[in-house]
Amino acid sequence: MTRAVMFQGTGSDVGKTVLVAGFCRLAANRGLSVRPFKPQNMSNNAAVADDGGEIGRAQWLQALACRVPASVHMNPVLLKPQSETGSQVVVQGRVVGHARGRDYQKLKPELMAAVMDSFARVGAGADLVLVEGAGSPAEINLRAGDIANMGFATRARVPVVLVGDIDRGGVIASVVGTHTILPADDRAMIAGYLINKFRGDVSLFDDGISAIAGFTGWPCLGVVPWLKAAARLPAEDSVALERLVRGEARALKVAVPVLSRIANFDDFDPLKTEPEVELVFVRPGEPLPADAGLVILPGSKSTIADLAFFRSQGWDRDLEAHRRRGGMIIGICGGLQMLGRSVRDPLGIEGGDTEAEGLGFLDIDTEMAPEKTVRNIKARSAVHDVALSGYEIHLGVSRGPDALRPMTLIDGRPDGAVSADGLVSGTYLHGLFDSDAYRARLLAGFGLNGGATDFRGDVDAALDEIASELDRLVGFERIMAMAAPV
Repeated sequence: MTRAVMFQGTGSDVGKTVLVAGFCRLAANRGLSVRPFKPQNMSNNAAVADDGGEIGRAQWLQALACRVPASVHMNPVLLKPQSETGSQVVVQGRVVGHARGRDYQKLKPELMAAVMDSFARVGAGADLVLVEGAGSPAEINLRAGDIANMGFATRARVPVVLVGDIDRGGVIASVVGTHTILPADDRAMIAGYLINKFRGDVSLFDDGISAIAGFTGWPCLGVVPWLKAAARLPAEDSVALERLVRGEARALKVAVPVLSRIANFDDFDPLKTEPEVELVFVRPGEPLPADAGLVILPGSKSTIADLAFFRSQGWDRDLEAHRRRGGMIIGICGGLQMLGRSVRDPLGIEGGDTEAEGLGFLDIDTEMAPEKTVRNIKARSAVHDVALSGYEIHLGVSRGPDALRPMTLIDGRPDGAVSADGLVSGTYLHGLFDSDAYRARLLAGFGLNGGATDFRGDVDAALDEIASELDRLVGFERIMAMAAPV
């Protein structure tokens, strides 16, 4: 019999993804067949599922925690923001179109069938399905046609654990306020709540638990402190970038400009593990640091729009100065496209301007095409001759003289481009820096030692640490007691 429980938050970014991943690993360690599920996700951090197609990186991580292949059915609806008002809509791994916010609200009821179909597929043969909500069920203005939170929970009859983030303040009001604002049928789905990201003496919150019980009658399932191991896991979306604090100066400063539609920025997580590397995400309004040895242009959901954004920040001039100083530049996916001479989008696929002048650091031109490349791959560094693995998610083809010097070989074919002097390069491969051997060769070019950390092994170890903490602080049996047959 398959059982399921859903984790919803009092707001966005309360830590649901990490909690679900931790409980997934805990269940897997107990010998259960466990699967993650998120009906709707909004993120430009996407992964390629093992059965093909796109899902949110969070569900890819949760599948890793379950020790099972990732499936498109674990995240049947993925929204990838392309503008301030609209997103690309991916259903069961495939792009079905683009929708503005108000139009999407009308589309949601039609997507419930795909959500329920995927939920049934994920649950088939599993002992337990751990479901993650999106945003907050208290957004009652979005309740009609909802597929992400209570709309799904009531349809699938899955009980809910509410998660509140005490670190941001006002957690008692957010939990009690959620109870107050929910309609009776939705409120009845909540079986209990968790307080997340607590710092200090947990007993200081005893009166808070009593107060919440007095207002809501809900049981507290546990108070979870700030889980340090969570910092070693990939971040779900760009909200995490807003909280990053500059670290201490180290031998090599690597700068990554935060584009307006930055995508798959977890590409750079392995660099954070290197003791001699200072990874700096440069926020809008800040210059690219003059003392950076390496600047990496990240992926983008809207390359042409982000070219304009890049120039509006003055980063084009900063990058030119960096290049004159002999600094190294790497572009990943959209970053590769931006480094070329031009980007054309004759069919208007990105939904904005159809042509833009590139930054001109690579002698290539890119043209967007309607066929989207989405696949997991094995590759090899053409520059350093080491094995690589990762994935491609991109529109467009890049051609030109510098493409005759590929940065990588994907399934034996040339990919990307390298400048004549070797200081500027780019690739469509996501996951480049996951390779410990590649990081070692890259850092050796700066006279540094690197690659000693087993990055992927460390992510796996972090999941085990989080699972152990959750078992100690909450108890797996309490979560299983909340789960219901589906």
